[in-house]
Parts: sequence; C-alpha cells; structure tokens
Amino acid sequence: MNKANSKMNKSEKSLGRREFLGHSAKLAIGALTFNIAGKSTAAGAASSKKMKVALVGTGHRGTSTWGKDLIGPYSEYVGMVGLCDINPKRLEAGKRLIGTDAPSYPAKDFDRMIKETKPDAVIICTPDCFHYEHSVRAMELGCDAIVEKPLATEAEQCQQLLDTELKTGRKITTTFNARHGDTAEEIKKILLSGELGRIISSEFQEYLDIDHGASYFRRWHGKIRFSGSLLVHKASHHFDQMNWWLDAEPEEVNAFGRVAFYGKNNSFRSRNCRGCPFSDKCDFYWDIMKKERMVKLYVECEDADGYLRDGCVWDNDIDTYDTMTVEVKYNNGVLLSYSLNAYMPYEGQRIAFNGEKGRLDVRNYNRQPWEVGDKRADFRLTKSFKDTKTWIIERTKSKKAEFSHGGSDYGIKDLIIKPNQPDPLGQLAGSRAGVMSSLIGIAAHKSIETGERIKIADLIDFRSTWKW
Repeated sequence: MNKANSKMNKSEKSLGRREFLGHSAKLAIGALTFNIAGKSTAAGAASSKKMKVALVGTGHRGTSTWGKDLIGPYSEYVGMVGLCDINPKRLEAGKRLIGTDAPSYPAKDFDRMIKETKPDAVIICTPDCFHYEHSVRAMELGCDAIVEKPLATEAEQCQQLLDTELKTGRKITTTFNARHGDTAEEIKKILLSGELGRIISSEFQEYLDIDHGASYFRRWHGKIRFSGSLLVHKASHHFDQMNWWLDAEPEEVNAFGRVAFYGKNNSFRSRNCRGCPFSDKCDFYWDIMKKERMVKLYVECEDADGYLRDGCVWDNDIDTYDTMTVEVKYNNGVLLSYSLNAYMPYEGQRIAFNGEKGRLDVRNYNRQPWEVGDKRADFRLTKSFKDTKTWIIERTKSKKAEFSHGGSDYGIKDLIIKPNQPDPLGQLAGSRAGVMSSLIGIAAHKSIETGERIKIADLIDFRSTWKW
C-alpha cells in the first residue's frame, strides 16, 4: 500500500468499505458476463477461435489440472501456446507430461513469452507468494489471469492486484474449484431455498489426516514466507466457500494458531526422507521414489534449484501453523467459527449453519479408518419444532478422475473455458472473491502474531479500487 493510502484515518477507510460493499450486486452480475479473455461467454456469444493460454508453474498442479487435463478434454476450446518455470529441468519434464509442443521459457523470460506467444490468458500455478507477481505482469502485458488459490498471501499484494486490474481493464479469475463439489453445491441450494430462514451463525471444522496433512509440511507450504500459512493456502478454499454460501463478506477476524505437532515437536529430524537415518522409526517417512510422476517432476529436477519435494516434516524451520482456530464477523451479522487441524487420524469436514428456522449439519467424509463409504457426505436438516430429515450424497464415479478433485476441477474449467455456460449458483469467482478469501487468512495470520482483532478494512484501501 502506498504512503498516501497508509495515512488514511480509520473513518475514511470504513467509509470506503461501505462504498465498496455497495457494489456487491453489480459485480456479481458482471462476473457472469465476462470470461477471463475479456469476451462475453457465460451470458454472451461464443468466440469462433480457441482461447490461447500460457502456463506459469509446471509442477504437479500445473501439469495435471491446467496442463494435460486442460488441453486434452478442452482441445476444442483452448490451445497451450507457452510454458514457463524457474526450474529448466522441471519445465521440460512438465512439457512431456502435458504432451504439448508449446515453446518453453525460463522464468526470467516471462515477458518474452507473452510478447512472442500472445496468449489471451496466463494460467498461474507457481508457489503462492508469486501469484500476484505473475498476475500483475500478465495484466500489464495485455493478458487476463487465471490464478490458482490463494490469489495472494499479503494484503499489499491484494491491493496491487486490484489496482492493476482496474488500471489495465484485464480480468482475474480465481480457480476456486471447491465451489464445484457435490457437497458444496448441495449446501448452496439449501441456503438459497430459505428453509433455514435468516442465517445467524456458522461452523466449519477441517480435519487433515496424517497423510494429506503431513504432505504440506514436506513442501514449501510449511514455510509462511511461501504459503502465507495454511490459513491462506488451504483455508482459502473454506473461507471462499463460506463467503459464497453466505453471500456475505468478512469485516473482522480474530484467530489463534501454533505449530503444535510438526516442526520442532519431535526428538529427531533430517533434511528429507531419502537417506534419512531415522526412516525405520519415523511414522512419517515417505518414499517419493515409489511415485513415478513425483520422480520426474521433482527428484530428477532438484539439482537445478535445490527444492526437495520429500522434505522432513520435523524441519526446525517449519513455521506454518498445524493447529488453528478463527472467528469471522460478516457484514450481514453472521458469525463464523472455523478450525483446522493438520494431523488427524482421519480426514473430512464438519460444517453447520444455524438459522432462525433450524440447523443444517453436514459431515463430509474423505478418508476414514472405518466403514462409512469413502467420499460421501451426510446431511441433516433439523427444523425448529419440526422433524429432522437426513440424506447422503455419494460421489459419482462419472465425476472421478485422477487429478479432478471428484470432478470439481472440470466444473470450474467448464465455466472458464467453454462458451455460453450457465452459472445459476454464481460459482465463477473473480478478483473480488479471491481477495476476500485471502484477506481472511491474512487477517487471521496477523491476529495470531499480534494478539489483536483485525478489521479487513484496515488491511486494504477499497476507496482506490472498484470504481464502477
């Protein structure tokens, strides 16, 4: 944020916040009428030519969801024109895994890639802390940005993204695929039905198991300087879902968190799993050599940049919280109680909404040690002074694919890539949704570090942006 903005007093910022919130309906409608290339799609005419995209970040997510699983199923609508990565070996390995002959460029030649390949949009799958950097430069060079969550890891980055979008007239799409899961869609429909009446409070408990949860601490995600913490990286999904479900935006955040399980909380440690002298007694030993894809993308490329994909979960430098609770106050009065624990014996979620007419309870099962049916969700809708009804959603095989998150990745790509796609639930997310989700996590991190309650309007100058 610039010096002029930082000198604004709190009353001025609050006024800007109210003005900003007044544009909610306009922006929600606007999000349905533009695709990431700036052409009318969801509510307009189809383009006769393919969308040209360039990919930045050729790691696992980039080469799968936004690589092979993009140019294959969506070849009628999109073409890959360029690839970019800081690691030259991973760049070429990713190119082979995607199956494309698009030219590849080192990270230092990002501008040259844009100028030579002229993409309509740049897909950004780098480590989180670099998302804003590539998004801003892409827009400055005349492209739209399709950005993996989180959109940003710091408030200043959010400001720069919004200012650049406004200045250039380009568009940001945040790829919140979690809006497209069966459970998420069912919750949205129930809330829209009005069966619960006015929502008063909500609850979201995230359980990451000792497989999935531990994986974050083997990677760059375990360092806050890269990920902004799991409150920004992982929880951005959950905060966005809650913002979307409630059709509301956060005003105030209070949080607690600590590294209570991983990092220094062990008597032994090594640099990484391969060659670890404690492999025979460490329950978290992970053999990356059994994963051919990981070997090609990381092991065979690590000498180029030193990044170890199988880092030790007991690394003393780990500072990403593994235990955290967050309270959020929304602009419509709803209070959210959120928690995330990353070392559970099972994985899933408990989500609830408390309304003036009753309560909705959702138990989302992912990986469980008991027989409940893997990949299912249990719903219970209890009406005040009335009966309770329960039902189950089983994940359909037709929506399953190797890297599709139960089909939700295809849901988001359908809206972004295919022309004339309806969006009755408002699942397409732009810069506004990306910023709001990131700011909750950013505020939560700041609250943990300072012990203070954080107001969203104090993190960013809304008066200088959203001038519709």
